[in-house]
Amino acid sequence: MKIYTKTGDKGTTSLYTGERVEKNCLRVQTYGAIDETDSALGIARAFSEVEDVREKIFALQKLLPRLMADFASLNRKPLITFDDIKNLEAEMDELENSLPPLREFLIPGNSKGGAFLDLARTTARRAERLACELSKAEEVHEVDKIFLNRLSDYCFLLMRREDLKS
Repeated sequence: MKIYTKTGDKGTTSLYTGERVEKNCLRVQTYGAIDETDSALGIARAFSEVEDVREKIFALQKLLPRLMADFASLNRKPLITFDDIKNLEAEMDELENSLPPLREFLIPGNSKGGAFLDLARTTARRAERLACELSKAEEVHEVDKIFLNRLSDYCFLLMRREDLKS
């Protein structure tokens, strides 16, 4: 099997559920931004010097294919669940309680891992903005929008944890 299919040569792509859409439609842009977030998280994990941060990033990365599949599908039950959000919130609460109080704006770049986590945060924010725009025209599962909102906050907390070692 070859990597290229030629089916997208005319500017369309297939959704997970089989529908053909323009490659620049909001749905594709949204799951593309989630894919970029996953790549930034992979770089952050590669550069992270804090074992628990690497583990948390890896666990998060395992959820993102399900989130992308939700946006790449039409008329399907979401794969991301409210339990996923509860679990993420519990992780965030635990992490935030272990960090010193935030007293000033942070400038990314204190560590390589932290800088890439901030990149993941901003990319997740873009995915969220795209999902909100998409929801004005098409159905978007509420659970997916909430998860995207938590995702960027979680990346911020992971960046703070990573930068503590510096």
